[in-house]
Amino acid sequence: THSMKPERLAREVVYQSTWVNLYKDTVRFPSGLVIDKFHLIDFEREAVAAVMENVNGEVIFARIPRYTTGLAEWELPAGGMEIGEAILESAKRELLEETGYTSTDHELIYTYYPMNGNANQVFHIVFCKAGELVQNFDPNEVTEVRWFTKEEIKQLLKEQRIKDGFSLTALLLWLQR
Repeated sequence: THSMKPERLAREVVYQSTWVNLYKDTVRFPSGLVIDKFHLIDFEREAVAAVMENVNGEVIFARIPRYTTGLAEWELPAGGMEIGEAILESAKRELLEETGYTSTDHELIYTYYPMNGNANQVFHIVFCKAGELVQNFDPNEVTEVRWFTKEEIKQLLKEQRIKDGFSLTALLLWLQR
């Protein structure tokens, strides 16, 4: 009998680093089909994004210049987790680094694979409340920080101005809550 999940038969390492690994695997699928060079992008570290609301129900965004897309769009604070770091602690740290704010009442809302066809990256979405502004945001990563109202967020979505999938997914979950 076949297993219900694909089985790795062999692995060739194409590239490895502390950020990402690329493998060419030989994989047998439940149907019996064998793919000889299945390219797998392997991420050892998971990632977290945070929807942080202030007392007025506004959500904080950071403007982050992205080399990959050539864009500097508004995004939710997010980033890679440290190895062994708890999800909620990671969200707290990312918020502090990218916005300068402390945060409270953290709740894990969703965990998913954004590119499950070729990458095993795991994304976590956390909702929380804003604490106090205690430091400056990291100027090496972020150019600007701003609070957006629910109406402004709906307008950004209507105009397709949220370009990263992490922010898009988190905001749609937040709006339907």
